[in-house]
Amino acid sequence: MKDFGVVIVPFLFSPRSTSRQSWTPEKKEFKSRMGSHESRQNLIIVSNRLPLSIKRVNGAYQSSISSGGLVTALSGLTKSTQFRWFGWPGIEVKDSKEREEVVKSLDEHDATPIFLDKGLAHEHYNMFSNRILWPILHYQSGVIYEDGPWQAYRRVNELFADAVADAAEPGTLIWVHDYHLMLLPELLRNRLQERNKSCAIGFFLHTPFPAGDFWRALPVKRHLIEGLLSSDLIGFHTDEYKQNFIDTCASNLGARTEIPNQIQYKNRLVCAGRFIVGIDPQKFADTLQKPEVQDRIKTLEDRYKGVKVILGIDRLDYIKGLTQKLKGFDSFLDDHPELRNKVVLIQVAVPSREDVKEYQDLETELCTLAGKINGKHATPEGTPLLYMHRSVPFTELTALYSVADVCLLTSTRDGMNLVSFEYVACQDKKKGVLVLSEFAGSATFMRDGSIPFHPANTTEMSEALYAALNLEPEERQRKHEFLRDFVNTHTSAKWGQTFTEKLAERCRQRKKPC
Repeated sequence: MKDFGVVIVPFLFSPRSTSRQSWTPEKKEFKSRMGSHESRQNLIIVSNRLPLSIKRVNGAYQSSISSGGLVTALSGLTKSTQFRWFGWPGIEVKDSKEREEVVKSLDEHDATPIFLDKGLAHEHYNMFSNRILWPILHYQSGVIYEDGPWQAYRRVNELFADAVADAAEPGTLIWVHDYHLMLLPELLRNRLQERNKSCAIGFFLHTPFPAGDFWRALPVKRHLIEGLLSSDLIGFHTDEYKQNFIDTCASNLGARTEIPNQIQYKNRLVCAGRFIVGIDPQKFADTLQKPEVQDRIKTLEDRYKGVKVILGIDRLDYIKGLTQKLKGFDSFLDDHPELRNKVVLIQVAVPSREDVKEYQDLETELCTLAGKINGKHATPEGTPLLYMHRSVPFTELTALYSVADVCLLTSTRDGMNLVSFEYVACQDKKKGVLVLSEFAGSATFMRDGSIPFHPANTTEMSEALYAALNLEPEERQRKHEFLRDFVNTHTSAKWGQTFTEKLAERCRQRKKPC
């Protein structure tokens, strides 16, 4: 077992109730993605949702794999580290016996559910996290604060703190993820101290952290910042996000921040760092070699022979700039009528937060825009836009990445945007061009290998698309090699290992520089 400098103790959880021989194919896939159990570090991962969701089917509870950026990012960590995952299972379970069934089902996947009433979960996730906190983190104005959702947010963070503090053993690394749990480090620290448990607490924010004026608009801003400052280590995607947070600690709390990457507040010295999240590029390379994927690639290449394919893969969210993308593509078609029937935009909008009104309204707007664009530019030979509001299987996704000549990402604000990494990982053959909004976190690192633009400037987007479609082969090769080297170097495994090693180091050397 690799020792990252903390006391290593075994987890004290109930034994698995199901043998490997009885696993379903889906469970085997989850174990493959989440890793085996040899030579691992003692670690607890905490996030709002578990990487598995539970549904009641024919009187029994069954688990299914969840998708999302966090699951993708942490998949690489499983190759080097044993961890147990705490989070909400996604359903309300009131009956105590049924709760035992859910616990038993998830335990075989090293997952521990934190049960929430349906109303509490809604107020925490939809009403505060996603209607108040998420917009502010992404520079959205006009947010209306309500006290009820805030109280629900506090309560959920308290329930998480109770569960993790009870389960953690001295010396455990505890890694908390994302904006749903910004109060958790402080609540958890207090409970661990009451139980005489010394554990390292790390926090990683997967969104941007905004400049001060936006954060000041939140009435409970001080509580959230103080919650985070009970961590030993706080991680961000970029130096910009990190510095915004440090500046906010100084201006809002009077924290001392003279030493780079350190925040001195009350009796705590907290480290803030940049940790570049990534993907597992080998997973994409292996998938591309599967016979069924090669067949699908051939089918798509035949279908779009003589046509340049522009690809957009986005979660349906207003931060992804999807309305701006469709308007920019409409402008591009207006600017270049000579490309009629020679270019197509395939836009996949993965459903997200479908019970939140703002997202329902966005889907209606996008459908309307897509219809107008096709109505305006279609010919008897075909339509220039294929809009898909659904998820696509991973094999189909890799095939689409492989055949696309251009990947167009138009985020108005985005923590990182791992689609940019995934596209590059599938482009060794075609050397496709990444057209990337300057407001995606990945643009900080990928600017030299992409064509950047401002997503609100339709003329600039149109020009960037035209440049990408007409880039000289030598320049395509140069840009692709730059991006490929970056993606292969900054993997999800490296991100996870670097953060946990840094967190363990902070345990050993709390008073030394970060």
